[in-house]
Amino acid sequence: MTSMATLSSGDSVVALIVLEDGGYLMQLRDQKPDIFYPGHWGLFGGAVDSGEDLLEAISRELEEELDLKVSSPVYFANFVFDLSPAGIGSFSRRFYEVPLAYAEYKQLKLREGADMKVFTGREIMLLNRVVPCDTLAIWHHYKRHRLK
Repeated sequence: MTSMATLSSGDSVVALIVLEDGGYLMQLRDQKPDIFYPGHWGLFGGAVDSGEDLLEAISRELEEELDLKVSSPVYFANFVFDLSPAGIGSFSRRFYEVPLAYAEYKQLKLREGADMKVFTGREIMLLNRVVPCDTLAIWHHYKRHRLK
């Protein structure tokens, strides 16, 4: 919170990586002053490159960050942040569900971030340092059976 590094907002894609038992794979973000939410747990993903299709972006990000090749991520939600009144513009964060077998999980290679860990939905809601919009998406995913 004390860093004065300039941050660039833009469209992003992230994965709700859900294991067979319903656990969510999270990334502990690096402690870098030039990234959003350093030192927080968040979902894997990142920025959409100029001219890049959203499905291409999520596939690229997961391969870069975890050496995970995904063939058909499922669109779950899209959050739009309109900060135009503050002079920042608007951007979106699109969430895809990516089911993952434990055998595949054991083969992942963490290439970005300080750590990765599987949490239950309930555990994530009790953590102190989670990327806020990721918490909101996980809550809706975890509690989707209660929503109408």
